[in-house]
Amino acid sequence: MRTTIRIKDELLKRAKKRAADEGRTLTSLVEDGLKVILAKPKANRRKRVTLPISKSTGGVLPGVDLNRTSDLEEVMNAP
Repeated sequence: MRTTIRIKDELLKRAKKRAADEGRTLTSLVEDGLKVILAKPKANRRKRVTLPISKSTGGVLPGVDLNRTSDLEEVMNAP
């Protein structure tokens, strides 16, 4: 089957040189490369993680403005 693919110029140049050095066609080099990639098992996809939802109530401490980082730093650094 014939097809058209786009390959970066430098990569194509290297592939043609490798094929010539090995005395083979560019087509056979590309086919072998595809076979190697397709023979690898699929990468394991991460399973979806469901984060727990807090049942805490209360909210922000009195006097803390979440838009002011200095207020947050004071609360976090308090003994």
